[in-house]
Amino acid sequence: MRTNVYIDGFNLYYGALKDTPYKWLNPQSLVQALLPYASIARVRYFAAPVMARPEDPDAPTRQRIYWRALRTLSGLEITEGRLRRRDGWYEVYPRRYAPGSGPGAKPLMERVRRVEEKGTDVNIATYLLLDCFKGEYEQAVVISNDSDLALAVRTVRDELKKRVVVVNPVRGAARGTVELRQASTEMIDHIGTELLEGNQFPLQMTDAKGSFSKPRGWQG
Repeated sequence: MRTNVYIDGFNLYYGALKDTPYKWLNPQSLVQALLPYASIARVRYFAAPVMARPEDPDAPTRQRIYWRALRTLSGLEITEGRLRRRDGWYEVYPRRYAPGSGPGAKPLMERVRRVEEKGTDVNIATYLLLDCFKGEYEQAVVISNDSDLALAVRTVRDELKKRVVVVNPVRGAARGTVELRQASTEMIDHIGTELLEGNQFPLQMTDAKGSFSKPRGWQG
């Protein structure tokens, strides 16, 4: 079955890969292992370039190396979103109050800089529909747990009459699964550790620019 794959990169990373030794994941190989009958025609990977942070200045370098590995895969395209910084005042957690505060006092607040990804859900929905209208696939695989994609998934299934398999990358119960389950043809609820471990890129790789290797810090 001719299949296109649509990957929410941040959802996959934070749902299944963060704090594991499996960040060097080959997503094309993973989908083939999940759906052996699929003939993968195209893989679209959606994510935003990350920002360096004081506690992790090398994050952009690691991401660039990983994207370099992704681009060695035939038929894989990366669509970049963007990150937006938002500063605001938020309640301290756990909630605290100023010493001597009486009944009805407002909790203490602190100024927090938040970084939000923008554009990925719209980009996924757009390409999911556009590629279907162009007749690129008989089946779509969406790796995400973002309930904002439910309408696009349902439209492809019900109006355009194509199979849509949603793979939930988030470990444990998570909001959004119900909406996507109802919208999809099939739902895969969990990516097992053995699949992550068994579908890694080689430690050493080569592309048109030369040789490169798995980033430091991802070795164990």
